[in-house]
Amino acid sequence: MRFSFFLIALCFLQNSPVLADGDNTIFELGDFAFESGATLPNARLSYVTYGALNESKTNTVLLPSWYSGNHHGYEFLIGPGKALDTSKYFIVATDMFANGLSSSPSNTPPPFAGPDFPEIAIRDNVKATHRLLTEELGIEHLRAVIGFSMGAQQALQWAVSHPDMVEAAVAICGNAKEYPFGIVRLEGAKSALMADSAWNEGRYDKPPEVGLKALARHWATWGVSQEWWRRETYRELGYASIEERLLAAEAGWLRRDANNLLWQAKMWQRHNVGDTPGFGSDFEKALRSIKARVLLMPSETDLYFPVADAEYESRFIPEAKLVPIPSIWGHGAGAGRGPGDADFLNQAIADFLGRSR
Repeated sequence: MRFSFFLIALCFLQNSPVLADGDNTIFELGDFAFESGATLPNARLSYVTYGALNESKTNTVLLPSWYSGNHHGYEFLIGPGKALDTSKYFIVATDMFANGLSSSPSNTPPPFAGPDFPEIAIRDNVKATHRLLTEELGIEHLRAVIGFSMGAQQALQWAVSHPDMVEAAVAICGNAKEYPFGIVRLEGAKSALMADSAWNEGRYDKPPEVGLKALARHWATWGVSQEWWRRETYRELGYASIEERLLAAEAGWLRRDANNLLWQAKMWQRHNVGDTPGFGSDFEKALRSIKARVLLMPSETDLYFPVADAEYESRFIPEAKLVPIPSIWGHGAGAGRGPGDADFLNQAIADFLGRSR
């Protein structure tokens, strides 16, 4: 019971650890051209839906997944009395490339298996999901795109790539680009994984457990705040020591595929909406082009995406509202992990979506 509660309440892997749960639908993308120039045959996009599409097809809310996560991650926002009431909204929750459900290093046959999988950009996920919405579901308008962490990167990219399609965007604990500090931090995470002798440049015969455990300890440090540790909050979750908490974190990460984790980290590192075609790598110009109303919700104690970064980006987005999450749970606050975090997010998002232009 203690381990299960830890995975749900604390670990950076904030959603269900079981990816192949069978409740998802697969959209066949066929030959999919990635931004890197590679074309993946028989590409697949995994998704689930909640609620019903209205007659005018104007009530869709898109929820893109985050690092190591899947479509279950936003369930704390979905349902009666929550921000995303299924009697009001048609919700589409997608699984990004390399998460193990959509096309990933772990589930793609040669010659694109494992470390031979194409490099991925956030825009590749937006492109694939745009096809799902328009070709499969017949949706040309999004009431909102709401994303946490790498899902927030996708939400802001949607607002840049499809300004006339997106009415509102909510970026929770995530930015429109990865800043140098974050790039270096992710290098540390990647290095922890690849230092394992079993890594073998991604061509491992068995999971590189030493590297996965090292990665687990890296994320355990960064996923919450210094104050969270100072208060020994892990004891409130039933852990008697720091080491006991870290061992539980390792058990969760050992259930992930190492190549999937590495490919997602590289995607995270390279993201910049300024690199969208038509903007000439001008980040501020890309933000100024956004037509959607944007709600930026950094956590006050996030070590990945500091409030200052969101403040900077809000200066260039024409209609931006900044609402920091007051929590000691660091990055995890954006997934509703700390006491009161979910309620705060639900209220802020409901208020934001309730406003009309």
